[in-house]
Amino acid sequence: MPKDPAPQDEPVVEALVEDDRFGEISVRLDVVRGEVVVAGERVPRIEIRRAEGAEMEEHIPVGTRDGALLTLTVDGADAVIEPAEGRLTRRSFRVDVWYGEHSWRLVPNSTGDSGLFRDATEHIGDFSSEGDGKVVGEWREDAEPDALDAAFGYALAAAFGTGAESTWLLTAGAVGDFFV
Repeated sequence: MPKDPAPQDEPVVEALVEDDRFGEISVRLDVVRGEVVVAGERVPRIEIRRAEGAEMEEHIPVGTRDGALLTLTVDGADAVIEPAEGRLTRRSFRVDVWYGEHSWRLVPNSTGDSGLFRDATEHIGDFSSEGDGKVVGEWREDAEPDALDAAFGYALAAAFGTGAESTWLLTAGAVGDFFV
């Protein structure tokens, strides 16, 4: 299970990130409405929204991992978002996106960060966010990310948080919950 997000003093968090390759990027998280908006002069506007009236799961910044209850747009054009259920493995906390001719996947690397992959195989960067709307992104030296990569990386990290416990810790927690 990923770490619980940091407590929210305010339901809306707006943060400016200075990305080494893409300049200033705005990340806005509204936990009550279930919205994430990422924008910048050099990246497209990404919006992830939870369906109005959908129940909010407090441990997920955008409020749900049910793809049927989420919409994703890139500069107003629809994209497909499919978060996995998040169960007993780090990989089960992945989030997949399809837009145009490409796909992206954000998947936990460790307890604190997640890797961003383009087209399933190209590891282009790593992101960390504790679920509080503040995101740190680092591009791999050998990668050539583009503006869509940046926008998706920051948006997915803000919407779902990053990282997950190891399989054995997740399993131990699930077994412990069974006996409580």
